[in-house]
Amino acid sequence: MKNLRPKISNDITNMKELNPCWKTTACLVVAGLTLLGGMSAVQAQALNGFLTVRPLTPTEIKTYSLTGVQGASGLNTVGVGQPAYLEALVGASVAPANIVSVTWTITSKPIGSAAVLLPTPLGTNILTYKTADRISQTGTAYARVAWPGGVNTGNATNNGRTFLRPDVTGQYIVTATIVTVGSGTTNLTQRITAGTYVGVATCALCHSGSIGAEDIYHPWSQTAHATLFTLGIDGLGNPHYSKNFLPYTTVGYDTNLSSFNGGFDDLATDAGWVFPAVLTNGNWASMLTNYSQLAGLANVQCESCHGPGSEHAYSLGNTNVANWPRLAVTYVAADCAQCHDNSPNNTKSTEWNVSLHSHPTRTPSGGANRAQCVRCHTAAGFSSWAEAGGMAAVNANPYAIIPANPITTYEAITCQTCHDPHDATKPHQLRLGNTITLSDGTAVTNAGSGAFCMQCHNSRGGSVTNLMVKYPLNQPNWAGGVGFGPHDSPQADMLEGVNAVTYGKVIPSAAHANVVSNTCVGCHMQTVASTSPAFLKAGGHTFNMEYNITNNGVVTAVPLTAVCAQCHGNKANATFDFPVQDYNGDGMIEGVQTEVHHLLDKLSTFLPPASYKANANNYVADGLIKTSITTYTNMPAKFLNAAYNWQFVETDGSFGIHNAPYAVGLLKSSIADLTGDANNDGIADAWQNSYFGSYTNVLAAPNASPAGDGIPNWLKYSLGLNPMVAGIVLPNGVVWVNTSSIGGETNTVHIYTAAEIAFDTQVGTSYQIQSISNLGGGWSNVGPAIAGTGTTISYLTPTRSGAQQFFRVVHTP
Repeated sequence: MKNLRPKISNDITNMKELNPCWKTTACLVVAGLTLLGGMSAVQAQALNGFLTVRPLTPTEIKTYSLTGVQGASGLNTVGVGQPAYLEALVGASVAPANIVSVTWTITSKPIGSAAVLLPTPLGTNILTYKTADRISQTGTAYARVAWPGGVNTGNATNNGRTFLRPDVTGQYIVTATIVTVGSGTTNLTQRITAGTYVGVATCALCHSGSIGAEDIYHPWSQTAHATLFTLGIDGLGNPHYSKNFLPYTTVGYDTNLSSFNGGFDDLATDAGWVFPAVLTNGNWASMLTNYSQLAGLANVQCESCHGPGSEHAYSLGNTNVANWPRLAVTYVAADCAQCHDNSPNNTKSTEWNVSLHSHPTRTPSGGANRAQCVRCHTAAGFSSWAEAGGMAAVNANPYAIIPANPITTYEAITCQTCHDPHDATKPHQLRLGNTITLSDGTAVTNAGSGAFCMQCHNSRGGSVTNLMVKYPLNQPNWAGGVGFGPHDSPQADMLEGVNAVTYGKVIPSAAHANVVSNTCVGCHMQTVASTSPAFLKAGGHTFNMEYNITNNGVVTAVPLTAVCAQCHGNKANATFDFPVQDYNGDGMIEGVQTEVHHLLDKLSTFLPPASYKANANNYVADGLIKTSITTYTNMPAKFLNAAYNWQFVETDGSFGIHNAPYAVGLLKSSIADLTGDANNDGIADAWQNSYFGSYTNVLAAPNASPAGDGIPNWLKYSLGLNPMVAGIVLPNGVVWVNTSSIGGETNTVHIYTAAEIAFDTQVGTSYQIQSISNLGGGWSNVGPAIAGTGTTISYLTPTRSGAQQFFRVVHTP
């Protein structure tokens, strides 16, 4: 075994020559070494700055034409000779022209290291890796690399980016000093650990449950990661498996000249192993027999995701070692993107990057009164919540924050958030199973993989029944305090048709919850062909149901309706907003989403404005359409019930697509409760019930004339007349005899005003009279639609009340 190491090359494009010196004792030096666990970063308040280790994925190398540039995991635990690309980020409010300088220094490194900071191969055109750092959000946005003056000069120590290639094992501390005009100066640090690869057998010494540590080894051994190489070389796995898969299915495979760190390629070269010419059963058995040490680095193992483990393993039992565990533990998506971001063959990370999951707001991730939010807004928060039982734990104790001390550090909803890398006992290695009980007690057992989505996408304000009792009393109704509404994402409740205010009625639901395979997943993760313009923009792990196209500078959203057309046919081929019924009763059958929007607008006009009233009796509707609804604990119950249903439909966001009958039923029931007109026929239910026993009686219909005088119910209702009493027909009119006195005296005549709406009609066309009291509100139907006769039709209505009223006539077609 040689005891000399070749000079480490600064050229990131050279290929490695045979040299086994990665085995030398110098590679195992641990004295004085420290490690930062995970890709954490130090924040400077003045500049909102971060110093991070940036990954570089296969797709990025292709996208940015970085031929010959070495990829990187983005972990702060790297193999000796592998690059750690560093970038300093500042708040988006700091203009590039105001960044005077960024000075990089290695402030600490292991004994014997000659490593220096090198010019970055990543230019100013390359965005930050995290999508969340590119987007201005509520709270602080970290959207800018700190390039002095906005320019990459190619200087390794005076730029917004640099990179370090460690040359011996141990810890390196890199500092970036950022000087600005107007935003002050700050020092940011990042700790990087360099190690060598030891293989899963070494990890299993502790992590197999034998010495009290958590057993991770045995669950991992049942995952697909544990056999990717094993099955591949035996011709039993991926039919396209080849030598090109070695970097993704072995540990530490890196053929760069500088990378002598005990990885798979180092051992293969040392032992003379070559990739089998024929992939057939027996290759793996032969490798175990003849190249057992090399076989110990095959498949996707612990170090594939956590970085080389020598600094962790060889420090075991030494309580004086700083910064334990000296190994990367991270929820950053880049860890998975090392392999799962290689378009067009492996697209999961590429898809995820355009999803909303990749950039949730930073606001709920920490601070006072935010611990209850992280269960759905951050990676580690959800992981710990799922481990504690998810919705099952919440339902058992709805007023508790679960777990009691959640991790509130921000990270987007990444791969590891949903998928447990160590556990294959659940489908797709999801952290929770295919059943869920919603907060109102509804047990969902037929949702398939969509049940996992429902863990967050449900009415997180708890049961609506409980809320309506607790909220008016200003008492906590869920973990975190007094709140109103279903929160932001009640899609599970909407899909299942539960947990809204039904006013004691049975409101029907669509069949989607029962007929769509895997519910949420069946639509939002539908497969998109690589030839489709929606490829990498919708479906899959984008979870998007539409994508944007740009023509002549005009951006158009295109719906992904293929899955809808399977059941709904051609009418759903190009839009989600396809016509079904005249849900809002305006005489026109418009798209289902348009109809639901009209109902939302109409309901909002019957709700009070967003201003507090000390006297609950002063809450009255203003007749105006609203885009948001504000509630107060002293509001009358009728307004709270309707406000909840408005928010339920609005925040579901599908506007009828998830469950049109339920959404429409809730809105119409709320309108009926506020107006007293449950069937939305323009006549108060109480009036119909008083004369006909029920508003559903055919004699109670608006156009019916039960007295036989030809005058419809809707006109008699408008005039305040008894519909069962016939009028006396006279030339050009009808006279009714009222049972009550009009003035209290005999020989008294009162003449009232009225309005007449007359319009010409055509046979084959349907006409609908509509009225409105305020042109800023929503139009309401006056009676049912009228079939055209080819003659003039006249409508007469009393105006004696003095209320302002506008009229219009719409027709179809």
